[in-house]
Amino acid sequence: MPAGKSLLILPLAAALLCLAPLPASPGKPDGGAGGGQGGETKEIRLLFAGDILLSRGVEKRLERESESLVAALRPVFSQSDWAAGNLEGAVGSPSACTDAVVPPNPCFPVRGERAALLHRIGFRAIGMENNHSLDLGPAGRTATRGALVGAGLLPLTFEDSPQFFRFGEVTVGLVSFSTVSGGAARTGEADRTELRRKLRQARNLADYVFAYVHWGSEFLDWPDERQRQTARWLVKNGADILVGHHPHVVQKPEVLGGKPVFYSLGNLLFDQKYPATKEGMIADCRIANGSARCTALAVRTPASSIFPAVAKAEGEAERAAAGCALKARGPLSVNGIVLRPVDSGAAGGPPGLALEARKDGRFLWKTPRAKILSIEKMPVDGQSGKELLFTLERHYSSMDGEEGLRPCVYEARPDGLVSRWRGTSLAWPLRDAVYLAEDKILCALHRGDSFVSLRPESGDTRVAAYRWNGFGFSGVHDPDTVNRCRECFD
Repeated sequence: MPAGKSLLILPLAAALLCLAPLPASPGKPDGGAGGGQGGETKEIRLLFAGDILLSRGVEKRLERESESLVAALRPVFSQSDWAAGNLEGAVGSPSACTDAVVPPNPCFPVRGERAALLHRIGFRAIGMENNHSLDLGPAGRTATRGALVGAGLLPLTFEDSPQFFRFGEVTVGLVSFSTVSGGAARTGEADRTELRRKLRQARNLADYVFAYVHWGSEFLDWPDERQRQTARWLVKNGADILVGHHPHVVQKPEVLGGKPVFYSLGNLLFDQKYPATKEGMIADCRIANGSARCTALAVRTPASSIFPAVAKAEGEAERAAAGCALKARGPLSVNGIVLRPVDSGAAGGPPGLALEARKDGRFLWKTPRAKILSIEKMPVDGQSGKELLFTLERHYSSMDGEEGLRPCVYEARPDGLVSRWRGTSLAWPLRDAVYLAEDKILCALHRGDSFVSLRPESGDTRVAAYRWNGFGFSGVHDPDTVNRCRECFD
C-alpha cells in the first residue's frame, strides 16, 4: 500500500490466517515445585553459574577423577530448585576445529557424554549463547543441543527465548543472548529489535525476567561502557535480574534501577592459571512470598587444581544485591481469565509458546504450542470494558512470500481463544509492534519497503500508529501519537 494513505484493515482483507490455538481437554495443569505467588509455602531457589569448560586441561582431569568434581559441586547445586551454567565449547571431535576456528582463537571440543556429568552435578539448563558455541560450526552447535537434551538438560538459546519455568504459581522468564563477536553473537540492530520483543514477551507473562548474557571484555575486572549501556537498556526493556559471563573474572555486582546486575560471574570450572580466573561467583536468587532477592556464593579454585570449591560470599557488592527486593508482577489476566505460560520443560518437545488458562482458581484449558512471539493485553474503546489479546506470530503469507511477523487479535473465553482479527502486516511489512494500553494505541515498527515493492534486505524503518475500530485497525496520523510510538522502539 502506498505510504501516507489512510488505512482500514478488515478481517476479510487479511491475506493470512494466524494460528488460533484450540483448547485442549481439561486436565491436570502444568506446574513445578514451589508455592503460589504472595503465599508460597516453600522458598524457590535459582542458581546461575559462570563459565564452564569441558575441554583441554579440564577434560584431562575428568578422565582421571570426574567423581571428585561431582562430589565437590553436587551438594551446592542439588539444594536448588533450578540451576544453569554457561558451557564454553561445542560437542564434537577435535578434528572439526580446523575449519571453524581461526588461530590464535582457542577451540573447545566437548565429548557428548560430558553433558550427563553436568546433569549429575545438579544443573537443569545450560547456556549455549557464547563465542565458542560455533567452535565446530553449525553441526557442532546442533550436536551440543542434542547432547544436552539427551542428558535431560534444557539448552538456553536466543532462538528459543524467552523460556519459561513454572514453580507452582510463580513464573520465571529467561532470555539468553550474546554480544561477543564470534559464535552466536547478537549484536545487530535487527537483533536488538528481536531482543526487545523477547523481553516484552517475558515481561508480559512472567513474574520475574532474567537476562543471561555473554558480554564484556576478557580478564577486565570491571564492566566496560558497552556492558553498562546494555544493562541500562535491558532494565528499561523489562529485565529484572541480569546475570553475565565471558570475562572469566568476577566483576562487582551492583543495583541498577532497583534491579540486581551480576556483570560477570567469572569461572565455575576452567583451566586458566591467572589468579583472578580462579575466583568465581554463583548468583543465588530466592523467591518467597511474592518477592525475589539475590545474593552470591563464592567459587574458589586452588592454585594447584582446576576443581572449584564453593562457599558463602561476603562483601559490600553481595550485600547490596541481597538488599534489593523485587516484587512479582503477577500473571496476565484478561476479563478475569488468568493466562500463564506452560513450563518450557526439560527439552526436546515442540517449540513455541503454550498457555494455560484459569478462572477463580479453576483450570479451564491449555493451548498447543504455537509460534506466538509477543502477547499482551489489549484494552479497547467501545467494547464495554472488554479486554482483548494482541499477538505477533510468525507465519507464511502469499502477499509477501515470506514467513514473517503477523499481527492477530484474540478474545479469551472460558472455552478457549477465539480469533477476532487476523492480518498480514498492517500497512507495510512489520518488524515489531506493541500495544500502549493507557492510550489504546497500537505502535508498529515497519520495514522501509512496501508490499508493492518488497525489499526485505533494506535496513530502513518507519513508525506508525493504529487504533482498533472493532473490525480491524485504522491509521492514526497525529504527530504526537506517532512520536510516542517512536519511543517504544528506542
